[in-house]
Amino acid sequence: MRFLAAQYTERDGHRERLVESCWGIFGHGNVAGLGQALVEAGQGPGAPLPFHQGRNEQAMVHAAVAYARQKDRLSAQAVTTSIGPGATNLVTGAALATINRLPVLLLPGDTFATRPADPVLQQLEHPAAGDVSVNDALRPVSRYFDRVTRPEALVPAALAAMRVLADPVETGAVTLALPQDVQAESHDWPEEFFAERVWRVARPAPEADALAEAARAVRAARRPLLVAGGGVHHSRAEEALAALADATGIPVATTQSGKGALRYDHPCEVGGIGHTGTAVADELARSADLVIGVGTRYTDFTTASGTLFAHPAVRFLNLTISPFDAHKMGGLPLVADAREGLVALRLALAAPDGGGYRVPPEYEAAYAAGRERWEKVTTAALTPTSEADRPTQTHVIGALESVVGDEDVVINAAGSLPGDLHKLWRARSPRQYHLEYGYSCMGYEIPAAIGVRLAAPDRPVWALVGDGTYLMMPTEIVTAVQEGVNINVVIVQNHGYASIGGLSEATGAERFGTAYRYRDADGGYTGAPLPVDLAANAASLGMAVLRADSYGELRAALAAARASDRPTCVYVETDPAATAPEAQAWWDVPVAATATREAARAARVEYDRHAATRRRHL
Repeated sequence: MRFLAAQYTERDGHRERLVESCWGIFGHGNVAGLGQALVEAGQGPGAPLPFHQGRNEQAMVHAAVAYARQKDRLSAQAVTTSIGPGATNLVTGAALATINRLPVLLLPGDTFATRPADPVLQQLEHPAAGDVSVNDALRPVSRYFDRVTRPEALVPAALAAMRVLADPVETGAVTLALPQDVQAESHDWPEEFFAERVWRVARPAPEADALAEAARAVRAARRPLLVAGGGVHHSRAEEALAALADATGIPVATTQSGKGALRYDHPCEVGGIGHTGTAVADELARSADLVIGVGTRYTDFTTASGTLFAHPAVRFLNLTISPFDAHKMGGLPLVADAREGLVALRLALAAPDGGGYRVPPEYEAAYAAGRERWEKVTTAALTPTSEADRPTQTHVIGALESVVGDEDVVINAAGSLPGDLHKLWRARSPRQYHLEYGYSCMGYEIPAAIGVRLAAPDRPVWALVGDGTYLMMPTEIVTAVQEGVNINVVIVQNHGYASIGGLSEATGAERFGTAYRYRDADGGYTGAPLPVDLAANAASLGMAVLRADSYGELRAALAAARASDRPTCVYVETDPAATAPEAQAWWDVPVAATATREAARAARVEYDRHAATRRRHL
């Protein structure tokens, strides 16, 4: 506890606690070690490691990950659990953290290092390996893992853990497995271990030759497109991106993590890209002769499973702090901090006489017209014909958009909402749009809202959840109520897994097993909807609940929730009519090559048609 309290990050002269607080659920693996230390350290004002009581181990990691994202990875939280189910419940959250490259410190208990009895409660007996415990399941989803089997081993392990947490390239889940007997041992610690330590987060500049080559590639381009990923936000490079776009006229499309990198009404902002992208962004991607990726991993949603970037001579320029990502798509690597790289590229493109690079005027006119067309599509999708109408899911988005301010944070992760939001949400500030789409983990939203609110207590925070996601993990509502963390939860009730239902239909599986309904005589889930009252459930967990049956009632409920001084849920049953625009690009979900049902055979024909356009960029 004393060591963690003395660790800081620093970037641009701004200092943050590296590990700000600790989430925990106690059991026999940590109650007499970390639990005792937290009690002895105190939990009043100025506590070395403030504690938050969680209800589900996976959810605690989600909250910590969202906290770190809101803090631009400069500050993180720890999560402690017992050995056994508590530890293995961390695995999903750890995978989410590592995939999204967001720091979280995991401190699971572990079985006895001294093996006083064999096996002890919750010990995994592996016939061929005596040193394996369930915590080894965390190895492949952690960026750093160590099992501290001697007290003195904590010194190098803790220092290595801090290094990885603070490293913008290497960061992710960091696991220190702590055997319960070792937690309780005494040790003569070196005083230097507790000295204040600052981990400086560097902003590496691009190498000169690589920058010159990048500038030449941009100058040669007639139809460049910039793809802004989450690295733009982590670097706080939004202003540098806007300056480059203003100077060059290069249009900017955004990934799920990058949305909000430019304000939606910036003339160069063309919306989301890829399978869940806008028509204008995806058309630009198909004809781009140069794709400038900034802080992006080029996931299959971004590339439309390798079918989107169709220009025969397309090249890629990858500006990222990660060398691994810089070499993707056969691109020119420009390894640098996103902000430093964008500033350097803008200056490299500027001519001494002020006549630097700018895209052709006809290209600007073309994407400006595309922006205007998509704005009409967006407005139509978000706006009902009458305030008395039962809202569709896109009308829920429109109602929320009309109520929130620039400072609000809207959180989502899974279901059909991410696609609708990526296409239609008009982000008005860099932190307004918070989508976890690296792992797209159902159940992320509610605990994430708590984490964001802890990181930014003055920002109204909204967790958008469908009924399927809500049922995965509503437990942290109790935590929000207990801690007085004022979050808003919007439950969109559509009686099933809407996203997977649509995907099932598209792949010939006929929506099998995706509806929340009673079984019918045919054995399928085709009967009446289940009599489940999620609003009553949220109320039973301590939230204030507002129900809305029409668009007008929904807007009023959302406004009341935003003004509330306690955790509040807005519950709305939606009209199942689809009002969102269709996908503008493909996504590869394999379809059975042989099948007896016509739906699957037809889906395979369509799959083969799209798969034939896939391309590897080497």
